[in-house]
Amino acid sequence: MLKRVYNRLMSVAGHRYAAWWLLLVAFAESSFFPIPPDVLLIPMVLAERRKAWFYAALATVASVVGGMLGYLIGSVLYDTLGQWIISTYHLQAQAAHAVALFRENAIKIMMVKGLVPVIPYKLVTITAGLAHMDFLTFVLTSIAVRALRFFLVAGLLWKFGEPMRVFIERRLALVTTACAVGLVGGFLLVKFL
Repeated sequence: MLKRVYNRLMSVAGHRYAAWWLLLVAFAESSFFPIPPDVLLIPMVLAERRKAWFYAALATVASVVGGMLGYLIGSVLYDTLGQWIISTYHLQAQAAHAVALFRENAIKIMMVKGLVPVIPYKLVTITAGLAHMDFLTFVLTSIAVRALRFFLVAGLLWKFGEPMRVFIERRLALVTTACAVGLVGGFLLVKFL
């Protein structure tokens, strides 16, 4: 089954509308969607390494714009949409603590949590809005953090593309398990911090 999913992602990654899917997923993940854009970015770069920088730029722009929506959810729509998203991840108890920490160390928190793929970026963007972080600082930090993350992933895949593809294909179950553990671990880390 994993091989089938991997092959499907690789075929979508090489599809003529793949860039639009990447834009959509990167935008949505920064504000409400649970799946990170890496699930498309990685196979897209592996399928067409010459477009690595273009795909990283697309993911960055869409993620920052989606982050602006996340900020809006936190600052204006928290009582409705924001609380629903936070409760979906069972983080209600940590919300007040996170806001207090964010008010003291917003840029540091964004730099660390925005780079780590296991921490959902939507939680960072919503909390930034809830803490009323300066919007310009939020946008500039988002650009720096998301660009660093996506260009680093794209750069590694561009440089080591074929060996990375072979490694992923040979150890698909291991790679998938590691990603799943990382994703669940990220949610647990956010929940218990």
